[in-house]
Amino acid sequence: MSRHSAEDEQELLRLYAAALDRFGQLVVAAGAGQWAAATPCTDWTVRDVVNHLTVEQLWVPAMLAGSTVAEVGDRFDGDVLGDDPAAAWSDAAEAARRAFAEPGALERTVHLSYGDRGAYGYCREMTVDAVVHAWDLAVGLGEDSAMAPDAAEFVLAEITPYADKLPASGVFAPAVPVPVGADAQTRLLGMMGRDPADPLGRGAGGGR
Repeated sequence: MSRHSAEDEQELLRLYAAALDRFGQLVVAAGAGQWAAATPCTDWTVRDVVNHLTVEQLWVPAMLAGSTVAEVGDRFDGDVLGDDPAAAWSDAAEAARRAFAEPGALERTVHLSYGDRGAYGYCREMTVDAVVHAWDLAVGLGEDSAMAPDAAEFVLAEITPYADKLPASGVFAPAVPVPVGADAQTRLLGMMGRDPADPLGRGAGGGR
């Protein structure tokens, strides 16, 4: 039996779509001279962050169609942005959005690199990735890095149960202390090793 309702699914799809829209707005805002700019993701430039999230979206239709990582192989390896990063992002994001919105898609099982997972959980993971990397991208571009409050609350709720395990993954920097009573965005950034007060001073490398 499903552990989530139709209303839960629609709310998740709304949050996911909003996260993609926000990231897309930032991609379009990137100037020609900004693609090599640093971001809070250690060793990742603006282009690297955009490429990472574009690749993530390219995987979605294949995963929801039941493909395994081995079957997809190296199809999405390397730089997928080409000469028009905004168009590459838009096409990938729209295809992913459509795939998740197909009737019954969130009830499927996907075969991820770390094991099988319900597509509903996969969509939650993808939403977290989009929200956090939109902040990384905004910082790298010098744009407003404020998250939508509902997006920040969603990500905070998602990562809190396993936040203490993040540094051990080798992908995230140690947690950054934040003031008592800090808002959701500040708390989740601190948990993920991103310093809201000095965003380019330290950060997390960008694994899946």
